[in-house]
Amino acid sequence: MTNQLIIFDTTLRDGEQSPGASLSVSEKIEIAKQLEKLNVNVIEAGFPVSSPEQFEAVERISKEVGVTVAALARAKEIDIKAAYNAIKDGEKKRIHTFSSTSDYHILGKFGDDRYGKTLADKRETILKMSYDMVQYAKTFVEDVEFSAEDAGRTDLNYLVEVVEAAIDAGATTINIPDTTGYTMPKEFGEKIAYLMEKVKNINKAIISVHCHNDLGLAVANSIAGIENGARQIECTINGIGERAGNASLEEIVMALKVRKDIFEIESKIETKEIINTSKLVSGYTGIIIQPNKAIVGENAFAHESGIHQDGMLKNRETYEIMTPETVGVQKTKIVLGRHSGRHGLKARLDELGYIIEADELQKIYDAFTKLADKKKEVYDDDLRILMGDSKNKNNAIFDLEYMHVFGGSSTIPTATVRIKTDEKMLEDSSTGDGPVDALYNAIDRALNKKPTVESYRVRSVTSGREALGEVTVRIRKNDRSYTGVGVSTDIIEASAKAYITAINKKERYERNNNKNKTENSKSEI
Repeated sequence: MTNQLIIFDTTLRDGEQSPGASLSVSEKIEIAKQLEKLNVNVIEAGFPVSSPEQFEAVERISKEVGVTVAALARAKEIDIKAAYNAIKDGEKKRIHTFSSTSDYHILGKFGDDRYGKTLADKRETILKMSYDMVQYAKTFVEDVEFSAEDAGRTDLNYLVEVVEAAIDAGATTINIPDTTGYTMPKEFGEKIAYLMEKVKNINKAIISVHCHNDLGLAVANSIAGIENGARQIECTINGIGERAGNASLEEIVMALKVRKDIFEIESKIETKEIINTSKLVSGYTGIIIQPNKAIVGENAFAHESGIHQDGMLKNRETYEIMTPETVGVQKTKIVLGRHSGRHGLKARLDELGYIIEADELQKIYDAFTKLADKKKEVYDDDLRILMGDSKNKNNAIFDLEYMHVFGGSSTIPTATVRIKTDEKMLEDSSTGDGPVDALYNAIDRALNKKPTVESYRVRSVTSGREALGEVTVRIRKNDRSYTGVGVSTDIIEASAKAYITAINKKERYERNNNKNKTENSKSEI
């Protein structure tokens, strides 16, 4: 058995399924290139059949990165063909197909009599479908992965049958997902050990695990899988994903690195790129990293207790099991200001993982100088926020040209906005319960749209009286949420930017969705 662990990153597929975390094609490409710098083995870039935008993202990523790019497909010919067409021009390509295997899923998703009248009949249908579709995928590419959806709750003997059939059909990787985050680490480890023992052709494939975090056990279950023979881990940056998320890439990688005394297995992850990757994903998805998040949270290497501080000053190993530099946290932050030039700015952005085209640099530099005039000193976190703001503007359908808000303790808050669209300029005014409410009402009137605001959060992202304030807004339309982030030294302006960004995401999704509606466009494994 190999001592090399394959890191299969699904941030751009399962991670993007986090509520409100939809990414544009250009944002996905930038994250994919950063994942390549992080040195992941496989990037699952999306679910091509689900929409034209998903197809384009997978297609472009497969052409622009040198690592293996996987495209997800249900066990259906139409999905597998779309997956292949999206990755066919890539350097390294994988089709990842899946079928439901638990009785819960079979009786739910395949309840119709056409799949069989009894559970035994339906199981036989799923078994044959899994074999046939892996075989079909194999006609397009050599590298085929098969997932037994909801394997965590699947009957063990039936799971053995399905896995054997998929390997016989040509699958080179077999993924065992704990789709609902239901299993306990001991139980999940025993499941992997059972498959390693009972599946006759198991030596012909790599066993993978894909664990969800519904009970907070995704990382623990993934490590239990490794201990019992799994050699591929499916994970996401910051642990984002459906519901409570997926196993966190950075936690698994650093657990193996720190505890080399236990694990005789290692990944090839470039750990110094962890922080840059984490912040890039957080900035583009709008999903804030909790301060006490392991490895990448703001407090991960912070010490407030006097006893801890004293111990740290005497010996860092007293309270730190890894150094911040190991994951890319620098002691000294680069500070830029109003006198900094384009080359200095670009060099620092390159170090932070951003890919700047020549025609974009001037716009970004102009925004930087405006910020530097307000803040005087611009830190790394300011630059990350600036880049997220610039990306949102480049993808804007609606762009806030002007806003004026009037309020006070004895006056009715009033707001006026002017919004640029691809066709015309829209203006309107409104009142509200407060300045932000008045501003959002004015935007709604101008656009003739009124989404439901699900949440509104404000936080300081840099320090000092001139700190940038970050507003995160999540809106809902029908059954889908969209998240927008806005940043400014003026919190009212930041609120407007966040709301407009969320509306832009909603509009982009609706326009793309109307082009090509397909059934079951959202997947989970």
